[in-house]
Amino acid sequence: MELECYPMTATPPDMIPGRQSRNWMDAFASRHPYRCLPLTMANTTGWELLCPFGFSATWNGGPSQDDIVITPDRPQHDMKHFVTSHFSRGVLTMHPQYLFRTPPGWGMTCSGSPNHVKDGIQALVGLIETDWLPFPFTMNWIFTRPGKIRFDKGEPFCFINLIEHKKVESFQPIIRTLESNPVMHGQFEAWNRQRTDFNKRLSSGDPDAAKEAWQRFYFKGEIPEDLGTAPASHANKRRLKSPRVG
Repeated sequence: MELECYPMTATPPDMIPGRQSRNWMDAFASRHPYRCLPLTMANTTGWELLCPFGFSATWNGGPSQDDIVITPDRPQHDMKHFVTSHFSRGVLTMHPQYLFRTPPGWGMTCSGSPNHVKDGIQALVGLIETDWLPFPFTMNWIFTRPGKIRFDKGEPFCFINLIEHKKVESFQPIIRTLESNPVMHGQFEAWNRQRTDFNKRLSSGDPDAAKEAWQRFYFKGEIPEDLGTAPASHANKRRLKSPRVG
């Protein structure tokens, strides 16, 4: 499987596998959020495109293109090839500067990096049919209110991921009672008992619970009370490939 990446400029933004770390996660005592496997897996399931230079952008709340003022940290003669006010109405447009081609049936999502929080501006999400599209797409952010925001050099401005977008349409959501699946019901009850007991011991100051700090059933792919294990496809770390020259 190949994701073909065709640079549209001589020096396109750096593209790297998604990184696990987030500043707000680091700020927690004992870096507690990293114990949440869904968070760290989301952070690393895709590729980041990084800002080639730092800049600030200010929106005065107006509807025109000129109502967003973009100021690079240092003069950039080709700044508009990377970041512009194109769509107006508080939308900031950034250019990945790659033309991507995916295998037949596979599309690409572009978004902000998962769980990478920015105050005052929100990443918009797109789904692109990169298995045939012969031109590049843009990454857009919308101001949530008038004000000033900034992107640092090396900060991710776009996060790309791949999806078999047509296959999603074949899924039929079915609502069932948990009791209708005895195996799953039993596994859930076992987890719930263990979870409730652990939280009670932790809140009461039980030293063993405090030493354990958190339960690792999901991380290790285990189901409590020996009621099963995760399939071989279970992963607690993502290892995506870095781009190479083909």
